[in-house]
Amino acid sequence: MNTFGQHLRLTTFGESHGKAIGGVLDGMPAGVRIDLVEVQNFLDHRRPGTSLSVTQRREADRLEVLSGLLPDGTTTGAPIGFIIANQDARSGDYRVLEHLYRPSHADYTYHKKYGVPPQPGGGRASARETAVRCAAGAMALQLLQPLGVKIYPYIRGIGEVQLPSDALTDLDLDKIYHSSVRCPHPIWEAKLERNLTEVRRHGDSVGGLVECLVQGVPVGWGSPLYDKLSARLAFAMLSINAVKGFEIGDGFALARCLGSHVNDVMERTECGTIAFRSNHSGGIQGGISTGAEIRFSVAFKPTPTIALEQETLNLEGEPVRFAGTGRHDPCVALRGVSVVHAMTALVLADAYLASH
Repeated sequence: MNTFGQHLRLTTFGESHGKAIGGVLDGMPAGVRIDLVEVQNFLDHRRPGTSLSVTQRREADRLEVLSGLLPDGTTTGAPIGFIIANQDARSGDYRVLEHLYRPSHADYTYHKKYGVPPQPGGGRASARETAVRCAAGAMALQLLQPLGVKIYPYIRGIGEVQLPSDALTDLDLDKIYHSSVRCPHPIWEAKLERNLTEVRRHGDSVGGLVECLVQGVPVGWGSPLYDKLSARLAFAMLSINAVKGFEIGDGFALARCLGSHVNDVMERTECGTIAFRSNHSGGIQGGISTGAEIRFSVAFKPTPTIALEQETLNLEGEPVRFAGTGRHDPCVALRGVSVVHAMTALVLADAYLASH
C-alpha cells in the first residue's frame, strides 16, 4: 500500500539511503496554479539539519517536478511526478546495525514479512519518505487556499511539558515554523526547548504531541459510514512514522463526561446561519464536517534510536547490547508538525474533490 487517497491520490517511492525518493500525485484538477517556490518553502520546514533540535543529516530536499505542470506552474490534469534526491545518506553509519533488530523500529517486522534484512536508515520504513508527503501536501494546500481553508499544526507538548488548552490564542504559521520547537508561544517555547535540551544531553529521546486546528472547512465534507472525515484524518495521521495516537475534539476525555456537559448546542446567529456554542466534537459529527473549527491531536512516540546502550536481539535471535549510531531526531514530533500539516491538506483536498 504505497498509495494514499481516493480522488487525489499520492503514490510514493524510494528508500532512506537510495538515490532519490519521489511521488506521483494523480487527480489534481487542471488549471490549478502551483507555486513551486511555496512548495519548496514548505519542504524546507520539514528538512533535516536545520537546528540542534532535529537530526543533523544534511539534505537540501530540492524538488524536481517531472510531469503534470505547464512552464508557468499550471496543472494539466495529468499526474504530477516529482523526485527529491538523497545527498547525505552515510550508509556506513548503519553497518554495525545491519545484523540486529533495533528496538521499536520496523527492522524485525519488515524482515519477517518480506525476508529483507534491516536496511540502512530503515529503508522504506524511514521517516525520509515523509518529504514526499510534504511536497504533495504543499500542492494540495494550494488547491485549498482559494476556498479559505487554513491549517494550523503546532507542538502542544514535549514529554511532561504540555501546554494548557487555552495557552494559544493567536495562531500564526510563520511564528510556528520559525520556532525551533514549532510552538509560537514564547514562554512555553522556552520550557519546551529546555526539556528537549535536557533529553538530548542525556543521549535519550522524548515523545511529543502535535495539535492541529483547521478553519474554513464548510458543512458537508466527509461521508458516512466507513468514509467519515474523522476516520480519514485518523487513517492519515496513523500512517505517519512514530505516530501512536489520534484524538479528535475532546477525544478520550469525553469518556469521563456527561452528555449534558459536552453536547454541542446549536444556535442561530444574527445573520441567520447556524453555529455551535461549543465544539467538543472537534468540528465533525456523523463523520461530516459541521462548519466549526476542526481540532485534533496526534501523539508521536520517542525516537527509537538513542545514544544510550540498549538490549536487543540479533538476526540469529541472540541477545546483544548496542548504542545507536547515525543521526536522529531527539523528538520526531518536531518535524512531524509539517507532516501532519501535509497529510491534513491531502485529506481535505480529497474530501473537497469528493464533494464536487
